Amino acid sequence: MVLLNERALNAINQAQRLATLRRMASKSAHPTSPFVFQPSKGRLWINEPSVTIRHFKSALKALNIRERRQYDTRHTYATMCLMSGMNPAFIASQLGHSVEMLLSTYAKWISSSSDWRELEKLPPRVELAQNWPKTDERA
Repeated sequence: MVLLNERALNAINQAQRLATLRRMASKSAHPTSPFVFQPSKGRLWINEPSVTIRHFKSALKALNIRERRQYDTRHTYATMCLMSGMNPAFIASQLGHSVEMLLSTYAKWISSSSDWRELEKLPPRVELAQNWPKTDERA
């Protein structure tokens, strides 16, 4: 299950309202279609890459966003979540990945204002050497 925040839910609700209005105003739209993003000309929804790419590209153009692959939106979502400090286990579950897969792909995007505090947890080298456990001196 993918969790959606309030902003995403509002966008989907608004799209659904617009689709309903468009459907009511159009003679060609399918009156009982359950889709938020309505298929054109009353046809059944076709989940073909050429169809979804065409709609995706039109949306990007209308929003004045440079063209990109649909798949890139997953990368954007993952990096935004990591850069916001969200729990990697949660993000991995949302993407359908293991934590290991998520981190191997996106670890470079994990950073936050606490990075320097994390680094400060390491004692200076001299101090570290003094606190090392004693070993057998025969080695």
